[in-house]
Amino acid sequence: MTDDLNLTVDHQGITDDLAARRYFAKFERITGHLARVAAELELDGTFSKRDVEIIADYVARIARSFRALSHKYLLTGRDTGQFFGSLTIDKHESGFPVFSEILTMANDAQQAETHLAGMRSRDSLKDEMIRQIVGDLTVPTRLQFAMSQRLYYEALARRGLFWATNDPQAIWTDSEGERRSYLIHWAVYDSRQNVPTIYLMDVEDTGASALPKDPRRWPAVQAHLTAQGSSGLKLLTIAQGFDRDFDDIHPKRLRRIHVGPMYSHSFTQQSGPIRDVLAEAQGGAGEDWTLAWTIETLESERVEMEKKGWFSEVEREIFKLDPFAGRGAETGATSTQRAVIMPQKPYQVLAEKRPAGFADVQKFVVSPAGRIVSAR
Repeated sequence: MTDDLNLTVDHQGITDDLAARRYFAKFERITGHLARVAAELELDGTFSKRDVEIIADYVARIARSFRALSHKYLLTGRDTGQFFGSLTIDKHESGFPVFSEILTMANDAQQAETHLAGMRSRDSLKDEMIRQIVGDLTVPTRLQFAMSQRLYYEALARRGLFWATNDPQAIWTDSEGERRSYLIHWAVYDSRQNVPTIYLMDVEDTGASALPKDPRRWPAVQAHLTAQGSSGLKLLTIAQGFDRDFDDIHPKRLRRIHVGPMYSHSFTQQSGPIRDVLAEAQGGAGEDWTLAWTIETLESERVEMEKKGWFSEVEREIFKLDPFAGRGAETGATSTQRAVIMPQKPYQVLAEKRPAGFADVQKFVVSPAGRIVSAR
């Protein structure tokens, strides 16, 4: 109970419609940059072209989810004739909507067609809005609200959004003898950190049939990985658990990408150097933000054979941990790569102040024209 209370202390509702629009406009710009950042990481060898395509698809889903929420909360704080809440965000170390917003959206999506069937059409709502504006000389707030909710459910009905859990998918990558290689990817909206998290796992399959078509193993793999999506788990814990549960599927590399937190002087209560950077930059519309991007990687170093039963042996992966200052045991990863994405003005302040802890953080700077430049 105490942990739950501590988590909700950091939650804040955006109760003004103009503030809500600024918030969603900010994320519209940010998500528009993320695919280009992933492409930059392809150039430096961090990601393959296939990786970038997967990440870009998840980023597009995130953008569509935010667009749907922007319709839902378009009339926040105005008299719509109905009781209607406000968007709740994690104001401290996330900047994203809280997990419950994503759960509610998923529940609404299950009933989207039913809601749309009971709503008036776009054309009907537009015609009545015009009549009220011209005839009554009043703002048709309640009709605008009806339209915003229709747009929200239309967005949900189109699917392709980022949900609380995005089921694992497998892509065949190679075959060598009886071994088949796959890239398995899945994503979750982390319930504690309130940020989207993407997983990429390279595996070798020595089973009798192709993994994605195996009616016994593939559903078990999906259920296992979905249950292991918490950022509170170290990659080593996830990979070793998977290796133990599936004797004929061998995890060779596991990566986790945290898309966030997002910091904004207007919307979040960040701590540390970023707070001072954003305060001093005094960025105008479109420039008051910084997005953190973290890539954790765990790689298999070698294979050892382990006895199983009386007459058989199975392969077990031995994973390579970060050798520097004993951090491997602490992080449960081979390496951790941190980056920040920010507009040009905050970056100039960051470069001048040179705060401690940012020397090894890769910076992706967004120019006024929207071009992405990588800097150290």
